[in-house]
Amino acid sequence: MKLPKTFGFIISVVFFLALARLHAGTPIETESFGNLPDGRPVTLYTLTGPHGLVAQIMDYGATVVSIRTPDRTGKVADVVLGFSKLDDYIRKSAYFGAVVGRVGNRIAHARFTLDGKTYTLAANNSPGGLPCSLHGGNVGFDKVRWKAHPTEVGGMPALRLGYLSKDKEEGYPGNLNVSVVYSMTPDNGLRIDYEATTDAPTPVNLTNHSYFNLKGEGEGNALDHEITINASRYTPVDKGLIPTGELTPVKGTPFDFTSPHRMGERIDADNAQLKFGGGYDHNWVIDRKGAGLELAATVYEPTSGRVLEVLTTEPGVQFYSGNFLDGKITGKSGKPYPFRSTVVLETQHYPDSINHPGFPSTVLRPGAIYQSSTVFRFSTR
Repeated sequence: MKLPKTFGFIISVVFFLALARLHAGTPIETESFGNLPDGRPVTLYTLTGPHGLVAQIMDYGATVVSIRTPDRTGKVADVVLGFSKLDDYIRKSAYFGAVVGRVGNRIAHARFTLDGKTYTLAANNSPGGLPCSLHGGNVGFDKVRWKAHPTEVGGMPALRLGYLSKDKEEGYPGNLNVSVVYSMTPDNGLRIDYEATTDAPTPVNLTNHSYFNLKGEGEGNALDHEITINASRYTPVDKGLIPTGELTPVKGTPFDFTSPHRMGERIDADNAQLKFGGGYDHNWVIDRKGAGLELAATVYEPTSGRVLEVLTTEPGVQFYSGNFLDGKITGKSGKPYPFRSTVVLETQHYPDSINHPGFPSTVLRPGAIYQSSTVFRFSTR
């Protein structure tokens, strides 16, 4: 039977629309995640990749709420620490999964001088009894609601989030327009692209603060996670966890992860640096070869077979071993998060760079664009 030409045309249109939809990936799902104390709603967005990776991100704090990925047998688990309710993120904030800024990590004495003017920030942290400003201050980027827009990047599901940090917010100069894009990648990764512009000189150092446990969140400590960091130097700190300004070789120290080592293998060594942080809470200087994305760190969990690779355009990565977790926080699985139950890898410029002229600069000036990218890529072995 000969079909009418119009029928054939309709079939062709439907076919190509189906191909386009397949190419575009799974649509982003949205659901309510509660309301802030002032009544504003918070939305949870679900991004699904082509190989089983599922990430959930909420607009409060531009926060990664969950990342679900299979183990070597195909069993899926959530591998980031966090909560099932918005109220817990508000009341028990440990920066779980959040974008932190305007400046991630610590600024010594909660102040800095830029172009001859001294700025005073909120002193919201005091390790070793020495006050500093941590992760943007009392109300950093982790504690604000961002404007979210579902989109696509390279045919993959993506979520663009924007925030205007106003002049003098938390003591920082300049109006800073910030954009963060989370996107799924074809090779089973979650990519984060940061961009910012300013109308006055200001320091900027954005990062994501996801807490990983590749056994699954709530599944005990992470001491058997095997870690490799592509760095032959690190930045030692004083008792306030502020870099001294040195770039020290890791060779022959517990900070040498140029080959794989279990997180717990040397964490309690008789080492002054480890005692300052109660474990690892230091910045490694990535052995970069160029300006693009490069592998900074690899984490392997032997019981599940899950592998996390961290790629970044940044010059440093802060490895934090969950030293301040004490079992008093109960996560989304209903299980407590004990001491050292996570591996945190914060891609970044070095801590306190604004007060160290010898470090790569974190100063953003009008007319320039801050750009940074990081990928969390998952696989098994």
